[in-house]
Amino acid sequence: MKLSTIASAALIGLSCQLPSQADAVSPSPTSPTAGTLTPRQADQAWQDAAAKFAPERSAILSRVAGHMDDGPFHADWASLETYRSPGWYDNAKFGIFIHWGVYSVPAFGSEWYPRLMYQKGSTEYLHQIATYGALSAFGYKDFIPLFKAQRFDASTWAALFKAAGARYVVPVAEHHDGFAMYDSKLSQWTAAQMGPHKDIIGLLEKAVRAQGLRFGVSSHRAEHDWFFDGGRHVDSDVNDPRYAGLYGPAEDHLSKDDQKLAEDWTYVSQAWLDDWLARTAELIDDYHPDMIYFDWWIGHPTFRNTLPKMLAYYYNQGAKRDGVVVNYKLGDFPEGAGVLDIERGQLAGIQARHWQTDTSVSDKSWGYVDGDTYKSPTVLIHLLADVVSKNGNLMLNIGPRADGTIPDAERDILLAIGGWLKVNGQAIYDTRPWRVFGEGPTEVASGSFQDIKTKPYTADDFRFTTRPGALYAIELGWPDNAESVIHSIKPSDHAGAVTLLADGRTLKTTQCADGLHIHLPGKPSGEGAYVFRIAMPGIDSSNGNP
Repeated sequence: MKLSTIASAALIGLSCQLPSQADAVSPSPTSPTAGTLTPRQADQAWQDAAAKFAPERSAILSRVAGHMDDGPFHADWASLETYRSPGWYDNAKFGIFIHWGVYSVPAFGSEWYPRLMYQKGSTEYLHQIATYGALSAFGYKDFIPLFKAQRFDASTWAALFKAAGARYVVPVAEHHDGFAMYDSKLSQWTAAQMGPHKDIIGLLEKAVRAQGLRFGVSSHRAEHDWFFDGGRHVDSDVNDPRYAGLYGPAEDHLSKDDQKLAEDWTYVSQAWLDDWLARTAELIDDYHPDMIYFDWWIGHPTFRNTLPKMLAYYYNQGAKRDGVVVNYKLGDFPEGAGVLDIERGQLAGIQARHWQTDTSVSDKSWGYVDGDTYKSPTVLIHLLADVVSKNGNLMLNIGPRADGTIPDAERDILLAIGGWLKVNGQAIYDTRPWRVFGEGPTEVASGSFQDIKTKPYTADDFRFTTRPGALYAIELGWPDNAESVIHSIKPSDHAGAVTLLADGRTLKTTQCADGLHIHLPGKPSGEGAYVFRIAMPGIDSSNGNP
């Protein structure tokens, strides 16, 4: 044998024993992909993971296309701008919002923990690593088996919401984390198939309606397109194609200011928009919500041709009963195409169109977190009075624990509000604004996320509401001098008998040029706000104006 032949044989033998170059550099499935996957490739990985649901998705989209124009609304913004909120909603005034999901298991930071735990250097990231270990071994998916909801009782929840005085209840059907709290036919990552193994939304729908309350759902699915993008920049399970059905495209979120969606250049595929539409229509068809709440990112420009299809489909179904509601934020819709929602904030004056504010009983988070602090019932009653006086509704959020129990602090707050409404509810429910929303020295900070900037109200602050023949003056404190003066009531208003709702007493009054002077008894029981019913026969039933 020649030397060259021997050498060649040796090299062949060696090559059989050593791993190939490709094998030597083969990355782990959890290795960072931010620099290797294009936006289209990331989206395709999600599409591949959800491919088995394509037939059902197509069937739903065909149903929407075939019926979205069946009624007075059409899938264009000009038509949708003719929408008006239904009477049941305008009269309801007070609802309950529920943020409950897998994020209640870590119970740390906020309901955005699923995103922030993958953001290298964040408090949540450091907590996750220290508590649960490497993200490649324990990711968000691994919280799902720990989300058992073993003490969840939909009937007990619904009874509490009724006792709180709420008229509608809106649980989150799917948050940004992509885990559906309902029995979806478009994903296996659902509470019906994993974790609790229960159709949470279905159970709540039945229980809430059994209490005579309206039922809605909240969808935050739109933001899921990019919610887990931090996981692509670190060694984590977000990069593993096996879990793309849960983590979604995890596109880089190309935005410097979430309030300026026109400057958000995040990649959104048509497949993602189609899936969003199908999932929303699935909620509409399977749970028949009276109301749908959307978070802000549906205002991203890429949704503008898809939203009208969903709205027309839903509004036309609502037209066959007594109307439905869609909440939107910022400039997500043209004015009038839905009901504007102000997150954790208020507006400065009476609004021509009905609107809503949503806030949480807790200060730090919408979902349950350990060590959270809570607003007082008085603060929330004052907020309710202010919002209703300006033609709005308050939707108040709670965050249950992972086991399905509602914290005592949250329960006590709801019952305190319910106790106040049981006595004073006629000044809230079914009312309309007066010619002015209120009077007094305390001004609210207008806009979203401004709630902590409003100063405490005083006994000189009033908020007004009306029913036919009556003005309700809600005093946001009890004066020390045994007299309340309402400067907005003039002699020409011909104010009649004044009744203090807290105890039913008729009070003596003196009408002066500077306003109506009400002579007070000793302070009645109750806290927060005190309501005077003032007979005023000239008040119109439609808008509160004489």
